[in-house]
Amino acid sequence: MTAALDVPSLIDLATACEIAIAQVEGIRTLRDLPLAAALGHVCARDILATSAMPFFTNSAVDGFALRLADLAETPHVLPVAGTVAAGVGYPDTLPDGAALRIYTGAPLPEGADCVVALEAVTEANGRIHLDFLPQTGANIRMRGSDQPLGAVLLPRGTRIAPQHVGLLAANGIGRVPVIRRPRAVVLSTGDELAQGGQRGAGQIFDANRPMLLALAQLAGCEAVDGGTMPDAVVPLAHRLADLAGTADLVLSSGGVSLGGRDPIRPAFAMAGGEIAGWRVAVKPGKPVMFGRIGDTAFTGLPGNPMAAFVGFHLFVKQQIDRLSGRSPDPFAARKARAAFSWRHRPGRQEVFPVRCLGTDGTGLPLLERLGNGVSATLFPLSQADGLATVAALSEGVTEGDLIEWQPFGMGG
Repeated sequence: MTAALDVPSLIDLATACEIAIAQVEGIRTLRDLPLAAALGHVCARDILATSAMPFFTNSAVDGFALRLADLAETPHVLPVAGTVAAGVGYPDTLPDGAALRIYTGAPLPEGADCVVALEAVTEANGRIHLDFLPQTGANIRMRGSDQPLGAVLLPRGTRIAPQHVGLLAANGIGRVPVIRRPRAVVLSTGDELAQGGQRGAGQIFDANRPMLLALAQLAGCEAVDGGTMPDAVVPLAHRLADLAGTADLVLSSGGVSLGGRDPIRPAFAMAGGEIAGWRVAVKPGKPVMFGRIGDTAFTGLPGNPMAAFVGFHLFVKQQIDRLSGRSPDPFAARKARAAFSWRHRPGRQEVFPVRCLGTDGTGLPLLERLGNGVSATLFPLSQADGLATVAALSEGVTEGDLIEWQPFGMGG
């Protein structure tokens, strides 16, 4: 266990990510949920198609089903011998020398080899007139053309989205095996945090806890409000000890730096926790701490809101991915082009909010840097489309340079 007075060297970002992920293990508890309740959960095993889709060959348009061999010289004229509609009684065989009116999704009658769209013909006196020769298979959706029997509809480890719900429902699948949601408890520390909506002199409102709860929920967690704690070691130690074993992950903000009123590290040690890593070479968010109390992982984020937001995306999101049975999604793995110039002091990898101005000539996003690097404000984030990063040894960015970024809404 790291002693409370130790001040270790800064951990590089890649190593810090490895330490963070190593504190958690994939949840093994499975649940069988109704499809309507499965949204946002992670699929526990491959779900295979028990039928080919479409279930039967059908019409892709409203029009007329016919047999090309029945068409004579131009103009082509055929009598309309009946109607085929989806889900109701219909002729199952095309009469010789005639067409059948057919609606989108209706089964193709036996003997028909094309469908002519309604707007492509002239209809009068019970007959249709064509001034062109259709192609075989026109406007027909063949059985199994969308998905074959046995296709993987939903791979194991997929977080279930609305489109997955639709696909499973279309295949008649009403229940889904899922991994239990990770349980994350989020708490804040700080005497300066106002309580009960009343802000006293020198106090501020707690932005971190609501924000981190929202981020954890969006990432797929059962997010539990752990409340606020004062900057006092003993009460905080008791609180952390009580939380151990009740959650997969405890997430705190504030009180994790070197100051004399930063209680997280001594309280964590008093609660029986083991620190695995502390202080990361990243800006904002250097005072980040990783560890475990028994079977519960712990991540302590800085108190400055921007730093807490960045720390979640760098470390906590990957922890939640692993808990959920998903491969951790690397941060900022997408390329973009800088629409700004900026000098960077080498030493720490820097993360900052960016706004997308469009694309360059190659289709890459063109990014504008927002804010002035202050980690205590969330205002630039409210205008941002994502987070970008520059390497620790970089001396800056020149307009037109390639940079890496993480769009919001991607990677969870």
